[in-house]
Amino acid sequence: MVTTTMASLHTLLDNNRRWAASVTARDPDFFRRLSRLQAPEFLWIGCSDSRVPANEIVDLAPGQLFVHRNVANIVYQTDLNMLSVLQFAIEVLGVKHVIVCGHYGCGGVQAAYRGEPLGLSDNWLRGIKDVYLLHREELESLPSEDARLKRLCELNVEAQAQNVARTTVVQQSWSAGHGIEVHAWVYGLENGILKDLGSSLTSPEHVPPIYRRTRD
Repeated sequence: MVTTTMASLHTLLDNNRRWAASVTARDPDFFRRLSRLQAPEFLWIGCSDSRVPANEIVDLAPGQLFVHRNVANIVYQTDLNMLSVLQFAIEVLGVKHVIVCGHYGCGGVQAAYRGEPLGLSDNWLRGIKDVYLLHREELESLPSEDARLKRLCELNVEAQAQNVARTTVVQQSWSAGHGIEVHAWVYGLENGILKDLGSSLTSPEHVPPIYRRTRD
């Protein structure tokens, strides 16, 4: 007897075969070419939310975008997973742009703002509460919870982009003269549009002096 779960898994495998066949029909050399080279120009640090498929929303093919995702697109200096991805992207793959992308309607941001208990995830989302406290006056001056949540999503992205720029990985890259740029974007689930928050970080001067690497 095939369970519902097994039937669903088989559906995914069937979908994969149809997709691979359709890609090969359009471009017979696609997978052979893809398997030989990975040369993305961009690292995407985004939310794990299943409604925000990184490659798809920027219309890039596999191999053109290096991706790291976690709940609420948070960047911690102690997260070896994220740091390893960042280091590999910059030093091995040679990416030039790091995009931190959040999205409106983020469940992690909502849970942090409302104090909704999620268990272990509460510890992960603590950083969003810190962002809220830092911008409390601005956020509490807004007219509605919806407006506050949207703004908190933006502020969280900007804070995480700053955290990327403050890593030793990016600081060392800038110290070596490599032109890494860190960008803060937010995605609208309601319209599919990306918004550049206009706070790109392109040099050590864009972070407080205490975080700058002074020598190698």
